[in-house]
Amino acid sequence: MSDYIFELVEHFTTATQSHCSETCQQTVGLPSRKRLYLLVKEITSLTFPRHFDPESEVGSIKNHLELIENIVVEQVHCGICFICGEKSVVSCEQCKESAKAIAKKFMMALPQLQQDLLNDANSAFYGDPAAVHVDEVVFAYPGVRAMIHHRIAHLLYKLGASIIPRIISELAHSKTGIDIHPGAEIGHGFFIDHGTGVVIGETAIIGSGVKIYQGVTLGAKSFPTDSKGNPMKGINRHPIIADEVTIYAGATILGRIVVGKGATIGGNVWLTECVPEGKTVIQK
Repeated sequence: MSDYIFELVEHFTTATQSHCSETCQQTVGLPSRKRLYLLVKEITSLTFPRHFDPESEVGSIKNHLELIENIVVEQVHCGICFICGEKSVVSCEQCKESAKAIAKKFMMALPQLQQDLLNDANSAFYGDPAAVHVDEVVFAYPGVRAMIHHRIAHLLYKLGASIIPRIISELAHSKTGIDIHPGAEIGHGFFIDHGTGVVIGETAIIGSGVKIYQGVTLGAKSFPTDSKGNPMKGINRHPIIADEVTIYAGATILGRIVVGKGATIGGNVWLTECVPEGKTVIQK
């Protein structure tokens, strides 16, 4: 073997070492996209049993719930351990206990999660005159699929899970073309029509009964940096969209501005200023 190969082996061996503690490396693997996809599938089956799980007996429901809890504990544990070295966690057992605590809170929130997803499905049906039945939007609409992923990811995000929420959101992004950061707060009855190219940033806040079309961006106007030129974290930099707003295709709304209740934003509008309640904004 050539000398430079030995040097490269040494370089990549060092460069790819996990941030985890040695204990975590020995006991916990990396987060699994396959297992997280199964988590979404199981929650979808519970929420829409008529569509995805014809067996709704008590025994079947119990099996779903047990599998969901096991996956959440397992994957949240993997996510915590993956970055625990950076947070100075000294024991893998601490990571596991944290994962169990998050999983318990997640399970207790499943009834509300189910109701939110049912509201999203109904909003998609009533918001699209082409939809002939609510079953159709559940089976076929990418906006509904993206919101199933987002509601799950956002709940885990709020509970403090590491990495896992973003992976779940990216599973939907890759399938639907809809990119919603798990940190975005979205109210009841949200409907994304068509959906391709929609981008919703981390600190966006969206009220209830909001409808948006394909190609809409709720983004940041600028990225404040620290003294070293790195983007500053935790700053509210995305729009606030009030209740019952409609945003048409291709609109770009940037910065921490407020779009008032019942406003309408026309297609391809570039918006960086607040919009009063009930106002319609279109291109000149």
